[in-house]
Amino acid sequence: MGKERYLNRNLFTYVKKWIDRKEILAIKGPRQAGKTTLLRMLEQWLTQEKKVNPDNIIFITFEDDEMLEKFTLDAREAIKSIISDKKETFYLLIDEFHYLEQGGHILKLLYDTFDNIKFIITGSSSLELTGKTAKFLVGRVFFLDLWQFDFEEFLQVKSKQLNNVYQEKSKQVKAFIDDSQPFISPKKDIFSKDFEKLFEQYTIWGGYPEVLKTNDNETKRTVLKNIYNTYIKKDIIELLKITNTSTFKKLINLLGLRTGNLIKYDSLIDDSGSYFEEVKHYLSVLEETFIISLIKPFFTNKTTEIRKSPKTYFIDSGLRNYIINNFNAISLRTDMGALAENVVFSQLRKQDDELELKYWRTKAGAEVDFIIERPKDLIPVEIKYSALKSAYISRSFRNFVSQYKPQKGLILTKGFWGETKINSTSIKFIPVWYL
Repeated sequence: MGKERYLNRNLFTYVKKWIDRKEILAIKGPRQAGKTTLLRMLEQWLTQEKKVNPDNIIFITFEDDEMLEKFTLDAREAIKSIISDKKETFYLLIDEFHYLEQGGHILKLLYDTFDNIKFIITGSSSLELTGKTAKFLVGRVFFLDLWQFDFEEFLQVKSKQLNNVYQEKSKQVKAFIDDSQPFISPKKDIFSKDFEKLFEQYTIWGGYPEVLKTNDNETKRTVLKNIYNTYIKKDIIELLKITNTSTFKKLINLLGLRTGNLIKYDSLIDDSGSYFEEVKHYLSVLEETFIISLIKPFFTNKTTEIRKSPKTYFIDSGLRNYIINNFNAISLRTDMGALAENVVFSQLRKQDDELELKYWRTKAGAEVDFIIERPKDLIPVEIKYSALKSAYISRSFRNFVSQYKPQKGLILTKGFWGETKINSTSIKFIPVWYL
């Protein structure tokens, strides 16, 4: 096997870390985010770095109907036909695992039967992979999420120089968020305009690998169109058996236009021509297939929290922009604030998919974009994607700080660095691209 050049993925480090353990690795994430490529990267690494015999690395996909049928009828016999020596270790890489009905039950049987096989599977449906599969594989599987490229990975592709700057600054930001480590904000950031240009490019076109590989905007648009159409055909029609695609597409479009807004079910029902149970089901489907994510409001009263409406965000801003047919420059858009907010949400979600991320809103209309809720502290986060000249803090942000007294807060800006305090709360103003 020749050494093919692949775009670096941060998740690959974790895959290599767990490769020598017995547990199954299940890599889940959006369609066309690079799961198949990650398996090919692993195949290459095992051969060239770990010196595994190529014959002991088996790649199969359940998009192959013939292979899928064999595993459906008799998975053990299918495996025996592939494995030549029970004494050697084999690596079985199964792509599109979610197409295998009763996949969790079958995989448990194989895992318990073949001690010499390391199973690595991928899937683009959270419901199929973590729901139906996980209940059979307790203690036998590690789940890893592969998203579209985040901004850090995007920089690794676009600019080695800016990536070096990002690594230094981002490390300081993360230390402040995680451990309250203080740092001195720079008085002048000579790379601000460079970052702004790439951040806005990322905001418009998103992080799908095939989008990153081309510099031609018309080709980017075509790639996103194909991703969307494939998603509708493969995940919605074939996998989840949804036939009312007209209403489904209408709902996605409405959500795209209302990114970052509270979900108003009555309005969605009227505008999509649907009904409550169907809208709820479609929202669940969109979450399970990694298109959107819903975040709940922050309340100290958890019962109240459950009753309040969620807000919706798209995992990839490029796909969202395709859905609403708007690839205009940021400076020409009326949804500039919502777009920046969506990218911040996506960054936080991709960095830690288990992060407790919420929003805060009062009956009087005071609102903070995001609340990072952790066992020992809260971090309010506000996005101000405008040309700030001073450390301005909104009344809503002040109200939250006064009421909950967090140790720290973040205001993410369009290039502005700054810091201030509200009583004992340390507030940092940080360019949004260093998050």
